[in-house]
Parts: sequence; C-alpha cells; structure tokens
Amino acid sequence: MAGLVANTELLRTILVGFVRDEVHKVGVRKAVLGLSGGIDSALVAFIAAEALGAENVHAVCMPYKSSNPESEAHARLVAQACGVSFSLVPITPMVDAYFGMFPDADNMRRGNKMARERMTILFDHSARYSALVLGTSNKTELLLGYGTLFGDMASALNPIGDLYKTQIWQLSEAMGVPSAVIEKKPSADLWAGQTDEEELGFSYRQVDELLYRMVDLRLTREELIVAGFAPEFIDTIYKKVQNSHFKRRLPVIAKVSNRTIDRDFRYSRDWGK
Repeated sequence: MAGLVANTELLRTILVGFVRDEVHKVGVRKAVLGLSGGIDSALVAFIAAEALGAENVHAVCMPYKSSNPESEAHARLVAQACGVSFSLVPITPMVDAYFGMFPDADNMRRGNKMARERMTILFDHSARYSALVLGTSNKTELLLGYGTLFGDMASALNPIGDLYKTQIWQLSEAMGVPSAVIEKKPSADLWAGQTDEEELGFSYRQVDELLYRMVDLRLTREELIVAGFAPEFIDTIYKKVQNSHFKRRLPVIAKVSNRTIDRDFRYSRDWGK
C-alpha cells in the first residue's frame, strides 16, 4: 500500500490467506460472523467466503427493534452475493428483559449491551458450528476506541483490523461488495437515525488522513500542523487514541512470577510444527 491508497490485489491475497491459515491451524474449517448490513462485516464475509469456501461461513444478523429495516435487507443482500449461509437472531427479547430492570439507562449503556449481546450469540454459534468468530472492526475504529469492549471488538481473529475505513471502501469495491452497502452512510445501527460520522463529529476520510500520518508515519504534532491539520483536531484525535488504549489490550495480569502470561510468556502456536 502507498499510504491510504490500497493495492487491492495484494491486500486481497494477504487477507484471504490470513483467514485460511489462521482458521485451519486451530484445527477447524469454518467461521461465523455478525452481518450487520454495513460495509465492514460485508467485506469480512467476502474475504471469508473466498478463504474457506462459502459453505463453511455462517453469517448471523442480529437486529434490535429500533434497527433500520434496511440493515437486515442489506445483510441478506451481502450473504446472497457471496454465497454464505444466513440466519436471523433478533436481540430485542434479551436486551429488553435486562433493561426492564434499568429503564433509565441511556443510549450508551443500551448500545454497549446490544453489542455484547450480539457477540455472545456469535460465540455460541461458533460452538454450534465448530467455527471461529471473525471480527469486523477496522483500524480507524480500533484506534479511536469506537467500539464496545467484549462486544463488537471481541473475536477470535480479525482480518480487517489493520485497514483504515478508507481502505475498506477501496477493497470492498474491488471484491464486489454490493454498491448499496458501499455507498450507504456508516452506522452501528444501535438506535434510530444513528450514524458513525455524526456521532464522532468528523468524517472517516478526514480522520484517516490524520491517523495515517500520526500512527503509521509517526509525525509529530508540529509536523502534523505543517501538513495542514488543525491543532484542535490533532489534540482531539490524540486524546481518543490515548484514552482508548485499554480497549486494544488483553486484560492486564498482575506479575508475581518469573513468566507472566502476555508479558514474559507469549507462546506461539507454531512452535514445534
């Protein structure tokens, strides 16, 4: 890749190979994922279908009662386009049962609960099908902390976590994701009318340009200002990256021995093979 302009042919080869290798080395042949009707999960479905064979990929759409009906329609469109199996598991009964005890809960609490409810369903389906759960969070979201810990940010492996949203659009077009999904406004669809960019306060393309220079090129604040970015915007994004770092780490274990998991002991599955 040259900056945010993706070499889509190379990316496709790498990510398809990644999914195939990582799933097979665990000893299974199948994958499951949540299909929201958005572009990120659509791209993961296309990658997985190519890597494992569409017959070995199961997509689950998990709407809430306030979800946009278009989301389910687009999820079905994607499943049909790439040939993966599809099921619908509404989450309204379980979410409403819980918040019946907490009727004053705000949108953030409700959205987090919905995201975590969906992930518990996906991991149950992974046991049902002897499959791995594929993640659908992109690099922009992960860096900004725009996701729910142990919700949409949880998975067994994530093929698109190193792709900025801008690159997601490019690769999706190259792989044949339906245009209706590519062209729609990004939304987590957690409540009526919600869109990612309105909630964030800036566009994905705008923040990708900054994040690429800030993270990948490691430009200093002064260099970013010279590059044309507003100081307030730089500081806002820097704080989001800094304050969400805990979401990008495994739970921190208190060290009391010589070899602590994820510090001194990082066992590779490939040892001895």
